[in-house]
Amino acid sequence: MVRKPVAVLSCLIALPMSFLTVNSAEAGTGGAADCGPGSLPDFSAGDFAAHPEVDNKWLPLEPGRRSEFNGTVTDLTSGTPEVHQHRVVSIVTGLTKVIDGVRTVVLWDRDYTDGTLGESELAFFAQSKKGDVWLLGEYPEEFEAGKFSGAPNTFITGIDDAHAGIAMQAHPKEGSAPYTQASAPAIDFLDCGQIVSREGSELKIDEFNPLDGAAAGHQQKYYRAGLGSFKVTASSGDSQEFLKLVKTTKLDQTELADVNERAKAQDRHGYKVSPDVYGQTARATDHS
Repeated sequence: MVRKPVAVLSCLIALPMSFLTVNSAEAGTGGAADCGPGSLPDFSAGDFAAHPEVDNKWLPLEPGRRSEFNGTVTDLTSGTPEVHQHRVVSIVTGLTKVIDGVRTVVLWDRDYTDGTLGESELAFFAQSKKGDVWLLGEYPEEFEAGKFSGAPNTFITGIDDAHAGIAMQAHPKEGSAPYTQASAPAIDFLDCGQIVSREGSELKIDEFNPLDGAAAGHQQKYYRAGLGSFKVTASSGDSQEFLKLVKTTKLDQTELADVNERAKAQDRHGYKVSPDVYGQTARATDHS
């Protein structure tokens, strides 16, 4: 399911229909779905360093980095387009969390529609020794009219056949085949990516979820070397998101400590909300 930009931080140009084919025997029936033959990367905890650091030039995740995106979401489900103001605040916390044997960096995203919080998400990233940035899970709390309503789209790699994927390749190449960014059949979650273009210091990636069909559409994410994501557009789908990076700042120690405590509170809440999935993980801890 293509949603807000992952690590908008982690979340499209039309592709041939062959790219939208998923093995229906796998999707949603226990067993990782993928984005095409050979697209589901092999995951091994041994491929990651004990100390988490994400310095991929296309998706750097430095603790204390705060990025704010503003834009709109156009809802086409009612027949008459409805345009809503959209804002995403993404912070790389000073926390780490062990997921399936890998110590990850914890990202905290808050998603606002028309000024009201709609989602608060903890996402877990780690960089392999080869330089690929992997997404190992998400805990997105949803809100209705400002009140918590649940976290049905939680997934953690290694639980319920969820499979980690590559959020950003170490060396993205234009024209390469689609790759799987993450897969969680139990919740019909499948993020696929394909490099559209790489020109100088800018990179464009097409993202889509074949399980959602035409309603999901395609989303384009734009990255700049050394900066990360700076723009999101959509080319199809019932809900089309357009965002631009408007501000990037570095939190001071006091601000980061406050963010860490708020993210820890959500982490603790997850054990009550999702005991069978999120509750099977180790607690988030301060980055050492």
